[in-house]
Amino acid sequence: MRVLFIDIDTLRPDHMSCYGYGRKTTPCIDSVCREGIRYDRYYCSDAPCLPSRAALVTGLFGIHNGVVGHGGTAADRRLTGAKRDFTDQADEWNLHNIFRRAGMYAASVSTFAERHSAWWFNAGFNECINVGGRGGESGERVLPAALDWLKRNKERDNWFLHVHFWDPHTPYRAPASFGDPFENVPLPNPWVDEKVLQTHLHHTGPHCINEIGMYTDQIPPQFPRQPGSAKDLAGVKRVFDGYDTGILYCDSLIGQIFDALKAQGVWDDTAVIITSDHGEDIGELGVYAEHGAADECTCHIPFILKWPGGRQGAVDTGFHYSLDLLPTLCDLLGQKKCPDWDGQSYAPSVTGEADTGRDSLVISQMAHVCQRSARFGDWLYMRTYHDGYHLFDREMLFNIREDPHEQHDVKNERPDIVNQGARIILNWVDDQMLYSKYEVDPMMTVLHENGPYHTWADLNAYIRRLEQTGREDGAKALREKYLKK
Repeated sequence: MRVLFIDIDTLRPDHMSCYGYGRKTTPCIDSVCREGIRYDRYYCSDAPCLPSRAALVTGLFGIHNGVVGHGGTAADRRLTGAKRDFTDQADEWNLHNIFRRAGMYAASVSTFAERHSAWWFNAGFNECINVGGRGGESGERVLPAALDWLKRNKERDNWFLHVHFWDPHTPYRAPASFGDPFENVPLPNPWVDEKVLQTHLHHTGPHCINEIGMYTDQIPPQFPRQPGSAKDLAGVKRVFDGYDTGILYCDSLIGQIFDALKAQGVWDDTAVIITSDHGEDIGELGVYAEHGAADECTCHIPFILKWPGGRQGAVDTGFHYSLDLLPTLCDLLGQKKCPDWDGQSYAPSVTGEADTGRDSLVISQMAHVCQRSARFGDWLYMRTYHDGYHLFDREMLFNIREDPHEQHDVKNERPDIVNQGARIILNWVDDQMLYSKYEVDPMMTVLHENGPYHTWADLNAYIRRLEQTGREDGAKALREKYLKK
């Protein structure tokens, strides 16, 4: 059997045409969707990049594997401790070793491990190809390595190939030769109007519309597509265009991989997995071009599966975590499952035997902010422990079906739903810590060490910038909240 895993960084499903987006951003992926199953409510348990892939690969929530941040102690996987075997059990029972156990040759084309010093990610691969960009490369460097691997292994019957593209991730880096495919294409259902824009121009916090580069409005000279700021609606459109162009460019490269498999005559018998580590806020919560919250836009990810013998042209609407993939693959490949995993198999939804899904999810973010959120029914309840300098309320509540861009916090109108969301998080934390091998919630490690990694910048310098750009109220609020303790 052959399995192709397409790992597209920073891809939100509602910007993909196969998920209903009004721009044709994913024509090649759309074709795979027609041959497989589209999962509509699929989420990373822990965001962003490093925590998300740690959960995916280990099959464990960040509260268990320890990787919840981008720096400090909580950026490293927890030690197994006294019960560690000759090799670490977390590596023996990781995602990639599932394929090795099934008799497959496993390979990866990715710079992720080096970007985050997360070398555990490579465990289980027979072969790792690192093109050397540490996540700053565009797909034009990744594609040749993937095509070369397919050519060299065209006679191999059993393989698993992981191919990782960064192109939708900021800074937007599609080569100039790709042009501006959406320059004259209007935004589908534009929700950032002049009134919303004026609100965003007064927003406080990194990656806002005035400082899209986190704490700066400078355009990186090597990435001219990346806006530094947006002062009008035309500027907002350029942000959307840059993101959508990265998706379309990536899709065009993936299509060449599909064509290679078809030319080799193995496409029909190849399983294809297409997913992402996290999504992206593009204006939601006043944040642009960043994956910095435990919200719908950051944690909701695409998942498309073409499985030989599985359902075709189907849609699954159940709630799933990305870490549910591990036990699912074990069931589909006939492999033993690890009892320590947090995931639940949704294999019956692949084969058509039964609908699957969870009643609710708890999603977390501790690299830009410290938040835990409950996703249930139509609702997203967010609880903030460190606001990442965005001055978020302690509690927020959004009806995602009616308000997908999180513009209307309705916590005051629906205290009953607030209580339900808070209870979901409280019970989840209690359950996870009660059965944890560790005594400390890693979110507390983040909070007590130095806060979320992406707030380690010079706060005084940022406050001065706020004062110089007409946001004195935000500067005053940050000074009172963080500097007068």
